[in-house]
Amino acid sequence: MATGPNELDRPAFYALRSGGWRDLVTLLHPPYTAWHLSYVALGAAAAPALHAGRLAAALVAFFLAVGVSAHALDELNGRPLNTKLKRGTLIALALGGLVGAVAIGVAGTIVVSPWLAPLVLVGAFLVLAYNLELVGGRFHTELWFAVAWGGFPAFTGYFVNALEVRPAGILVAAACCLLSAAQRRLSTPARDLRRRTAEVVGEQRLRDGSVVELTRAGLSAPLEDALSSLWLALVLLAAGLIAVRL
Repeated sequence: MATGPNELDRPAFYALRSGGWRDLVTLLHPPYTAWHLSYVALGAAAAPALHAGRLAAALVAFFLAVGVSAHALDELNGRPLNTKLKRGTLIALALGGLVGAVAIGVAGTIVVSPWLAPLVLVGAFLVLAYNLELVGGRFHTELWFAVAWGGFPAFTGYFVNALEVRPAGILVAAACCLLSAAQRRLSTPARDLRRRTAEVVGEQRLRDGSVVELTRAGLSAPLEDALSSLWLALVLLAAGLIAVRL
């Protein structure tokens, strides 16, 4: 469905009207959070044995770390979603989400395997380094986005179930890196059209002589339609593969 002109007043295609509980929903970036959680499930589905309890714990941990903490930190940095959430609320969400995720990880190292400890440390570091743009923003790049929000969730989902490294886990993680990179390539210009572009001026002249006027809505629609299809496709694919394995 093409993006209508009025819809471009929102900071994201999934953003609700600002205020109250709607800001909390918008803060979660529901399509993108579901997209990245699907990577955890895809990694788990590639493991030799699938443990439902471990998968559930990993999904909750990544929801807290990425869906809550990372997005709260992102909103603290310039209010890109234009929410009315208080600074204290965002800080509490960021800290609470990260602490909760780490707590689940620590429990996993005790109950499942101490080999999960490096993943817990790396995960916490990635949330802080990427979203706080540490070291001059060196971790806030397209490459690190692909690794942190694509490859790492997939590999973690695989490893917590397999407890060993095999080609299947590496290949799935690599594929999720590429999918995450594709997401960023689509979402960056779409975000710029919504949040940074005041006006689009120009036209596209076709070889048959017809002319197509360039507009913000016209440029953003194919990008956001692709993003809308991709997040749902990844969630359905992950759910289907998990259903086969359980």
